[in-house]
Amino acid sequence: MPRAVDGTRRKDHRKKILKLAKGFRGRRGTNHKAAKDAVAKALMFAYRDRRAKKNEFRTLWIARINAACRPEGISYSRLIEGLAKAQVAVDRKVLSDMAVRDAPAFKAVVERAKAALA
Repeated sequence: MPRAVDGTRRKDHRKKILKLAKGFRGRRGTNHKAAKDAVAKALMFAYRDRRAKKNEFRTLWIARINAACRPEGISYSRLIEGLAKAQVAVDRKVLSDMAVRDAPAFKAVVERAKAALA
């Protein structure tokens, strides 16, 4: 009876890499050598960008809040200062959502911040 040496480790590893490279274009999705590099890079970017996404969303929220509070006659930085003085604990995500979806509520928050600054 023949002796089993390697088992299926090599084939299984290649299948795993090619499965991760599914949907990649050209050789990167079908050729193990090219897929190995492409998958490594893709996993690296995925790891990095899961952290970068948090900063990008915060930047978006701040831009939305600033755009919504300018017509009310106050800048973003003054609004945040006023909210701190008024002890209004609303984070930027919620403020941004209010600015986009519920203008009257956002206006009330802005008025409260203005009153605290005066």
